[in-house]
Amino acid sequence: MNAELIVLLVVVVTALGFDFTNGFHDTGNAMATSIATGALRPKVAVALSATLNLVGAFLSVEVAATVAKGVVNLSSTGGEDLLLIVFAGLVGGILWNLLTWLFGIPSSSSHALFGGLIGAAVAGIGMNGVEWGGVLSKVIVPALLAPVVAGLVAACGTWLIYRITHSVDEGTKERGFRLGQVGSASLVSLAHGTNDAQKTMGVIFLALVAHGTISADAPMPFWVKLGCAVAIALGTYLGGWRVIRTLGKGLVEIAAPQGMAAEASSAAIILTSSHLGLPLSTTHVATGSIMGTGIGRRGAEVRWGVAGRMGVAWLITLPSAALAGAICWGIAHLVGGLAGVLVVFAILLALAGLMYVRSRRQPVDHRNVNAEWTGRLEPDASPSELVAADATLAELTALDAELVEQIPGPPTPKPDTSAPADNVSA
Repeated sequence: MNAELIVLLVVVVTALGFDFTNGFHDTGNAMATSIATGALRPKVAVALSATLNLVGAFLSVEVAATVAKGVVNLSSTGGEDLLLIVFAGLVGGILWNLLTWLFGIPSSSSHALFGGLIGAAVAGIGMNGVEWGGVLSKVIVPALLAPVVAGLVAACGTWLIYRITHSVDEGTKERGFRLGQVGSASLVSLAHGTNDAQKTMGVIFLALVAHGTISADAPMPFWVKLGCAVAIALGTYLGGWRVIRTLGKGLVEIAAPQGMAAEASSAAIILTSSHLGLPLSTTHVATGSIMGTGIGRRGAEVRWGVAGRMGVAWLITLPSAALAGAICWGIAHLVGGLAGVLVVFAILLALAGLMYVRSRRQPVDHRNVNAEWTGRLEPDASPSELVAADATLAELTALDAELVEQIPGPPTPKPDTSAPADNVSA
């Protein structure tokens, strides 16, 4: 097995790793509102979403073609140089995905990937290494329009729903729309698979073209479709609970009618973009839809501070991931060859491990994802946890007192009964 083949294998594994992070980072796009309203139990929701992501990945390859041929200028590079650019871009995207997941920020996995590829291509080839026309028309413009269009559609849908059902009592309305959410959330998951899984397929296709395994005009190999579908489904099942919590509880206090409106809006826009081959950010669409439901319902609360932080993250995703991709390319190029790729891969594993360990200090999972939002990502301890902590503290205090009582005191000195020598009579 030669060095170039090993590099190709590392690139494919890294691409599937990105697909996995894409899955757990973007689960909230489909299921956050259904989990927040109680339409689906958290574990059931992620299992359903994973299954439909798996199915959706096989329905289209239009987005994959855009990623494979619309970001990196294939005529300006090839071979090992292109493999290194693809690898560095993937590492940059993964690192940004993990960092935003750690802070519970629903940023775009798509833009993280494109940013990483653009940064690595500029570092490795120069400005002519990027298809700027394709990036502008199929990445930048949709990124600006998607949340606005999704928000408007969801706001109108929410207003209509409440207008039509104003005479229905709240209990019946909630139950009915929770059932409707099961269908609309499922449609979003299916749509997510048709769009996001395709992006990693396109990246692996790029790597195969660089290695010379297939030509640029070849059809997408089935094993690439299957691998990407399974990777994103596994990531989705893991559940990106930190991002789910932000979308479901931190942005808008959402009710079931709003949740169904948001999901229906997201599904329609994502499926349309997949049909047109636009690698749209499903995160931007889902977030815009959720915000739109807050605007469309009278009296609903939109937490604009959380929305502002998310907006800042959206603005810096492309340049931040591009910087990470460029740095990774620089390190790999400096070390050189297979060793350079392995060094960057080791750095990726180390940083990923550190971020995972940090997340476990204050975990967010299916048990506390729906806890009341107090302005922090990590929820406060539940009453039962506080009672358990108080009981443990009381037990430790009692044990401490018992141990203190068992500590023997200092020995009592015996009186000295012997007379001094000069007082002894003859």
